[in-house]
Amino acid sequence: MAMKPIIGITGNFGDDTCQLNKAYYQSVLEAGGSPLIIPPYVDSASLQSMLTQVDAIILSGGGDLNPLLIGEEPIPQLHSVNAERDQSELKLIDQALRLQIPILGICRGIQMLVAAMGGELYQDLSAQYHDAPLVKHSQDLARHCASHTVDVETGTMLYSIFATQESDVPLQLHVNSFHHQAVKAPGPQLRVSARSADGIIEAVESTTYKSILGVQWHPEAFIAGGDRSMLPIFRWLVDQAANYAESKHMHSRILTLDSHCDTPMKFGTGEERLVTLQRMREGRLDASVMVAYIPQGERNQVAYAEATSKADSILDQIQEIISQHPDEVSLAYTPDDLFRIKDEGRRAVMMGIENGYAIGTDLGRIGHFRNRGVVYMTLCHNGDNDICDSARKSNGEHGGVSPFGEQVIREMNRVGMMVDLSHAAESSFYDALDISQTPIVCSHSSCRSLCDHPRNLTDEQMKALADRGGVMQVTLYDGFLCAEGGATINHAMAHLLHAVDIMGVENVGIGTDFDGDGGISGLAHAGELINFTRLLLRKHFNENDLRGIWGENFLRVMRIAQNQAHEA
Repeated sequence: MAMKPIIGITGNFGDDTCQLNKAYYQSVLEAGGSPLIIPPYVDSASLQSMLTQVDAIILSGGGDLNPLLIGEEPIPQLHSVNAERDQSELKLIDQALRLQIPILGICRGIQMLVAAMGGELYQDLSAQYHDAPLVKHSQDLARHCASHTVDVETGTMLYSIFATQESDVPLQLHVNSFHHQAVKAPGPQLRVSARSADGIIEAVESTTYKSILGVQWHPEAFIAGGDRSMLPIFRWLVDQAANYAESKHMHSRILTLDSHCDTPMKFGTGEERLVTLQRMREGRLDASVMVAYIPQGERNQVAYAEATSKADSILDQIQEIISQHPDEVSLAYTPDDLFRIKDEGRRAVMMGIENGYAIGTDLGRIGHFRNRGVVYMTLCHNGDNDICDSARKSNGEHGGVSPFGEQVIREMNRVGMMVDLSHAAESSFYDALDISQTPIVCSHSSCRSLCDHPRNLTDEQMKALADRGGVMQVTLYDGFLCAEGGATINHAMAHLLHAVDIMGVENVGIGTDFDGDGGISGLAHAGELINFTRLLLRKHFNENDLRGIWGENFLRVMRIAQNQAHEA
């Protein structure tokens, strides 16, 4: 029998008693979920353990939020507060957000969401809100009776929950009301999705494509009173929880590999890193190919030596950092290493080189880097080098791959290093396809037909790549996904779907380019990558499809390259 998703519900707390109105768990049960009451506590390890078991959270109603926790002095109209519950829920929300757990905030719960996510609150509407005459926000009617209406913004998630079809027709909901505090401003991570007639914010939701919704009214009270008009909210939450649970289970069964990140560029800088061990754990990413990026420079022997030295230094740094965390991460050299490391409960890192400029004009350096564990080398970056012409800042000096570049590709084939053609000009791309004796990869590229950028691949290139058994790894770089900017997780999915349509699902994957300016709304860092799995499942990809997309397509090419080298 299929397991029902587990919905954690925060308990109210007072007089040393944790309490919960039965309407909350009745609503969850009726929507198809399995309720679990969460008492207030702040122990981080216990919270983390509990959150690995739940698939969604309801922040229930209750007393006022202590304004001191959000940097405000209390006003006289503030009612009773419970600092223990406040601190517990703020910590709970923070950790749940990190894990991408779906969240529904109800009444006090919407205010807790906003407080935790950088918004502002009114401590008391009658004392602090002066924009319009107030409707009554604390009704005397029975809890299951509607007291006023709210207008739902079109195009919002809340609108889609209640509307039978997408439309611009105004939507009005009849709601109940039991509060005197309210949301003043949602903050940058949330947007307003409903207001009452007096302009008070009555619902908020995520601006970054997360399953996060807050409502100021009490939908569970309607359901307890026999009115099922608010059941869609709980059905939405249970559906999101089921999708999240399936994604977690999927990540436990398959290997997830990001084929390209530039995190080593930030080593020693003090800058925030989009790929860290914590974020890999939170996003359930098993492995990443971290590259030694070498910008294109002068082409002389002194500069070549400096480029090689820089590449070696970066590889040294990668290995040194990994050695400092042996219980959490390990360096991988082969596909089998990746699966072994995952089975051991650790994360894995592979190494690559971005820009063949790192070898200068010395073919022997290819074997040197391969012996260090480099699994692929991107032939060029922005600007032509001695190997080939680039897609950008190119003079077209070679007309594709140079005679030296042909030797480079053959030597890479010989030692078992994959050829990466991201950044290469079209002429270089087709030349390399003809020269290489093994399939090639484009470790971080997207579709030119959807975003006309020279770094992206045309449909013809994609077909040629697939015909030779190669793979294209869709990247999360804003400018390669949407020409107008502002790319989102939906743009990334559109590129992947187009690639699947052109190349087949067995020839595509994901190369984020995190820490190399990759990162988009909904997929901002490694901790959010489970969201892509959630969307893939929504698009009806099966487990075998996800295995390929999340790494095994890429690893198929790696195996061919490494096995052919061993046979030689």
